[in-house]
Amino acid sequence: MQERLSHVVGFDDAPFARPHRGDVLVVGAVFAGMRLDSPFAPQLHAILLQGITLAGFNVVDLPALHARTGLPILAVARHAPDLPAIRRALLGPVPGGVRKWRLIEAAGVMEPLAGLYVQRCGLSPEAAQRLLEDQRVHSRLPEPLRVAHMIAGGVTTGASRHRP
Repeated sequence: MQERLSHVVGFDDAPFARPHRGDVLVVGAVFAGMRLDSPFAPQLHAILLQGITLAGFNVVDLPALHARTGLPILAVARHAPDLPAIRRALLGPVPGGVRKWRLIEAAGVMEPLAGLYVQRCGLSPEAAQRLLEDQRVHSRLPEPLRVAHMIAGGVTTGASRHRP
């Protein structure tokens, strides 16, 4: 039987205006089981990302993050991405767009899993599904991602954007 991945951090970026250029707050919520508990960061078992991009088109290199941390990485989305639209946008006027598009391609196609879409690095589909299911409490999203999203929205705008 495979070990449970119970100490998990979820990262999400804060809302920002579309024309914004510059720094954007990124929030991480560390969970030990179902408890928000940042002192357990050194015992992390996995990293969850709210998608493969942060603050617009800043693409996370999933294999590099996995190699650097030694932790399984799971990029999670509620809906399948429109890859042709993302490709067109990145290969347009976005600085470094070709490199960013290659990172998205290298991460692999988002696969449906546990009612979400994921890109994974360092864990099997079965382990990824178990992680998603074990970390759910109030929505389809794992609790570390849901809480990181609420904190990021609350800090910047005073409220979290509701998403289905």
